[in-house]
Amino acid sequence: MTLNISHTAEVQQFFEEASGFLNDQGSPRLKAVVRRILQDTAKIIEDLEVTPDEFWKAVDYLNRLGGRNEAGLLVAGLGLEHYLDLLQDAQDEQAGLTGGTPRTIEGPLYVAGAPIAQGETRMDDGSEAGTVMFLQGVVRDTEGKPVANAVVDLWHANTQGNYSYFDKSQSEYNLRRRIITDAEGRYRARSIVPSGYGCAPDGPTQEVLDQLGRHGQRPAHIHFFISAPGYRHLTTQINLAGDKYLWDDFAYATREGLVGDIRFVEAAEAARARGVDGRFAEVDFDFQLQNAPAPAAEQRSNRPRALQQA
Repeated sequence: MTLNISHTAEVQQFFEEASGFLNDQGSPRLKAVVRRILQDTAKIIEDLEVTPDEFWKAVDYLNRLGGRNEAGLLVAGLGLEHYLDLLQDAQDEQAGLTGGTPRTIEGPLYVAGAPIAQGETRMDDGSEAGTVMFLQGVVRDTEGKPVANAVVDLWHANTQGNYSYFDKSQSEYNLRRRIITDAEGRYRARSIVPSGYGCAPDGPTQEVLDQLGRHGQRPAHIHFFISAPGYRHLTTQINLAGDKYLWDDFAYATREGLVGDIRFVEAAEAARARGVDGRFAEVDFDFQLQNAPAPAAEQRSNRPRALQQA
């Protein structure tokens, strides 16, 4: 017979003490969150009859998860980061905020301080023999007017599915750039076609996914932060059409309106006109920004990131 003692006055008072409510120091907000975590954890233990061995195995897992810096990967893989987008979507609908390019997850691999350029830039350092990709588009408002001087902050993986900074074999800020749109709201970048990636097969995130009967693969994609004075900051990404995992993304980032068509061009004359040798790719993708309902909406979230102050 399952014992349920978490609701008793004695245990509830114990949780009040453990979460700091019996003192006047510290953060009231954190106290409320910790108390709820304690209460809900106790309820899970009771309802699912979690054994002491299972509990301590979970504690060990959290230690290993932190040791591999995969907490951000796990919350994406379990759909929690996508849930935050769904919640914001619902909040927007309730507030009557409509239009604009859909948001989607940021992921854990953004690095602040990428080199900035006017109008166009090259993102790769030339060290990889990948397929050259020309990416371009226009940033507009919800009425279709171009937004000049918007900052398009973009980053993507290399041909092996790895990101600079986290992959020490790549040069600093490889495949990471910021572009300021021109008077017509245009941005242009030369880069290489990225690859999708999978969770480390020996890592704690894939360990959980294996137990859930799920893979840990992402399609090829390109991340974006887009911001401009007076407009709502946009966190989004485009997943590239034709990828095997386009609609089977373990991180649930693919959304309607965020699929980027990629065209591969074989013609030698077109390649010469672009100043490249051989086959290349083209991706066109435009963005729409909502007007900012308040100045705070112009800023990206304050989640911790690599080189946060850059």
